[in-house]
Amino acid sequence: MFIIFLKFSDNKNQANVFMDGHNSWLKKGFDQGYFLLAGSLTPNQGGGLLAYNLSKEELLDFINQDPFVSNNVVFPEVIEIDPAKTDSKLSFLLN
Repeated sequence: MFIIFLKFSDNKNQANVFMDGHNSWLKKGFDQGYFLLAGSLTPNQGGGLLAYNLSKEELLDFINQDPFVSNNVVFPEVIEIDPAKTDSKLSFLLN
């Protein structure tokens, strides 16, 4: 499981230019079963994601397809977590 922070760069004023592509990329991540959650880092710092169901290498390749990343609107930070205990609603993460 991974936590991904997409923190705004100095180029964040270009976010509107690439927003449609970024939203399509997010949809693809959910459709492929990679993302569990996506949301904003507040206040106005970028975005955050929870991802699973893929390797770190696959995740990094996928992150690089995000127009926000490839156009330097955000810079990604990936943190890997090896779940050991969960609430019963999240027990699927222990597989």
